[in-house]
This record gives sequence, C-alpha cells and structure tokens, in this order.
Amino acid sequence: MEQMIIQIISGRGPAECCRVVARVQEIMIKEGRAAGISIQVLENIKGDINGTLLSATLLLKGKNVTAFCGAWEGTVQWIAQSPYRKFHKRKNWFVGVSVFDIKKQVQWNPKDVTLETCRAAGPGGQHVNKVETAVRGIHRPSGLQVLAMDSRSQLQNKQLCLERLEAKFLAWQTSELVKQQQDRWQEHNELERGDAVKVIRERL
Repeated sequence: MEQMIIQIISGRGPAECCRVVARVQEIMIKEGRAAGISIQVLENIKGDINGTLLSATLLLKGKNVTAFCGAWEGTVQWIAQSPYRKFHKRKNWFVGVSVFDIKKQVQWNPKDVTLETCRAAGPGGQHVNKVETAVRGIHRPSGLQVLAMDSRSQLQNKQLCLERLEAKFLAWQTSELVKQQQDRWQEHNELERGDAVKVIRERL
C-alpha cells in the first residue's frame, strides 16, 4: 500500500485563492475516493472568509497513490470570476500542491523506542497503584513520549503504548513537513503562474 501526504496552499494569495484551496480539496477527495484511494484530512487552516482555506493537508493511502498525486503536484490554475469582488477583472487564481512521500522520511522503527514501566495512577489504595503495569514509551530520535495505563496487563499496555507512539510520530512528522513547506511558500508573495499542471474552469 502506498502512502503520500498532499498539501494544498494559497501562498499569500487573496481570498479567491483560499477559496480555490477548499474547492481543489473537494475535487481531490472526490476523485481519490472514486479511484479507491483512502483520503484523510490531517489539517485544514481556515481563511478569513467562510468556506476558504489557507492550506489543506491530506493523507492518501491505497494503490496508484503515487500516480494520482503526480497528476496534481505543482501549480493549479483556477479560472473563475471572483465571487467576492463583483467587478474585479482578474479571473485567474493559483494554488500550489506539494507531495511528500512518507517512505522517504524518517521511518518508524520500534527499536528506536525505550519502554519504561511505572505504577499506574488510580484511586488511592487500589491494587493498580501497587504494581508497575503502566508503560511509558519514549521515541529517542524525536523525544516524543506517551503513557499507556488502560489495562492491568503490562503486556497489553506495552502494545497500546507502541501503537499510540507510532500514531503520534506520524502526526509529528506530518506537521514538520507542513511547516517546512509553509515556510518555503511564505517566501513568495504569489505562486508561480507558469506551467500549471491543471487548469480548471468554473462557471459561477
């Protein structure tokens, strides 16, 4: 199964570009699901106007994800009259689409985790306090930590701890990738307009 992260961003474009981010996300989700690809919205940063997004970050899983993402990666040109400025002459709006291959990032490895047992915090005097069944997991490369104490079984808590730490690691890794990309786009007032990978015409 392939896994990729897609980020759609308006750069420093006006509200019309933020609207296009939201619309492109809708189209991408619809087309992806029609192709049998699982798409999860990891983060949406809302714009100033209702229904607009400064950026959208999606996690895609399934077959042919690489090909699907490749068809979107780059600049998307959206042709439409502004719904916010009735007499505005500009009709071309641009958003950027970036793709991140999870496999090329730091990989999750349970061997990078240190597990420590400790006493679970429960109501005073109960047995749960007297036995070290809780498990704390520390992912050494990132410094991320989680504590699992759901079960009275230390073995089950270790499994839960590893599962939660892996999920936390993926979320952290995604946020780091997104931050890097946002920093890069902030260096440009507008996205590059040449060689759009997709041109979408909309009739309002």
